[in-house]
This record gives sequence, structure tokens and C-alpha cells, in this order.
Amino acid sequence: MLGHQLVIVADAHLGAVPAAIENALLEFLHEVPSLGDCLLVNGDLFDFWFSYRRAIPRAGFRVASALLELRRRIPIAMTGGNHDRWGDSFWEREANIRFGAEGLRFRLGRRRAFAVHGDGLTEQHWSARLLYRVTRNPVTIGLFRSIPPDLGFWLVDRMSGRLADTTRESALVDRASEAQRGWAEDRLRREPDLDLLVMGHTHRARMTEPEPGRRYVNPGAWFEGFRYAVATEQEVSLRQYG
Repeated sequence: MLGHQLVIVADAHLGAVPAAIENALLEFLHEVPSLGDCLLVNGDLFDFWFSYRRAIPRAGFRVASALLELRRRIPIAMTGGNHDRWGDSFWEREANIRFGAEGLRFRLGRRRAFAVHGDGLTEQHWSARLLYRVTRNPVTIGLFRSIPPDLGFWLVDRMSGRLADTTRESALVDRASEAQRGWAEDRLRREPDLDLLVMGHTHRARMTEPEPGRRYVNPGAWFEGFRYAVATEQEVSLRQYG
């Protein structure tokens, strides 16, 4: 069991957003124990993260340190997103944070929950579907790991515009959010023992209850309005920090 009152945050994209967004997240992490008794980071915390055997990105150091300190107080779980699922063993071995590159199952009190970032499931653009396949390919991952860290991170910085989300068109994102809602509710119907399904990726805050006591939630993007969610056995609420 992870806990009884779960704080959920996703899609901060640190490293590609203004410093004020990272500073607000650091403040938020300090206050998380007053909001719940466990934390779920549901993908794309960083705009890019890759754990080499002996190196991690400098850009994520402050938040990684804050998570290590917070883990001493409450349980933390983390899923990988399409920008940061290459955590290798770093999060579990160095931070004692439960990490699932492709998603996680856990219990929230007596409720069964499943968290997945959501990329590759309801993509509305061909380039996103292609990127989903390329970045999961073991050959791609192995080739990147063979590059010296300084060169690897430099290449990512140079390519960040191409690796980022391909569109900010509101109508397309709305369609992606609606498709994700449909996928989530169908998954809940097909798994009657699943009570809570958590997703991210679309950057759209959403919460539905297709059947009494069974819910789908996307907290929305932290970098757009400091959005997060809190879930208990009885309810789920969408919130904004500050």
C-alpha cells in the first residue's frame, strides 16, 4: 500500500520552463506532507532525464535532491513519461522511490490504482506515434547510453525543439484529452477490480467517475498553473498550488 491520501503531480517539464516553475515546485514538495501522506509523480517531471551508470543531468539536481529528502518523510512513486522514462535503477537504488518506466500498480488504502503517463495510447499526431516507438527501442537506448554524458546531454539540448511535443494547437490537445478520457473509462470497465486510473501527458486537467467510486484523473500540467490532484479512497479533487 502506498498510503491513504495521495498527492499527484505531472508534466512539469523542468529544464524547458522558466526557473519560477521549478522554484514553485520545490516549495510545493516541501509542503506535500501537509497535503497528503504519499506522492505520485506521473511522468515528464523533467523535459529530459537519462540516468547513465555514473551520471545524471545537472538540470534536475535540485528537484531530485528535494525528492530524496521528501522520501525520508513519506512514500513516493514515480512513472516515466515520454521525456524522462530512462531512469534506469537511479530512483529506486539511490532514492528509494518506486519507479515504473511504463506505469505502476499500487493500493491507495483499500482501493486498487494504476498510474501511467499516457503517451502512445491516444496520440493524435503521427510524429508523436513515431517518437513513442523510437524512444522505447532498446537499440536507441543502448546507442544513447554509449555516448559520453556531456555529448549526450548536449545533443538533447540541440534537438529539444524536435523532441518536444509537436503541437500546442488547442483543438488537437482537446481531442487528445477526450480520447484519453475514453481510453481510461474503457480500461476501468474492462478491469472491474481497478478503482483509480491516473494519467498525464495531455496537460489537460480532467476527472470523471464513470461508475460510483471508480475514477479517472489527470491532474493537468504543473507548468500550466501549478496544477495537481489529491486522491483518497472516497474522492478525487483537482487543485492548484499557490
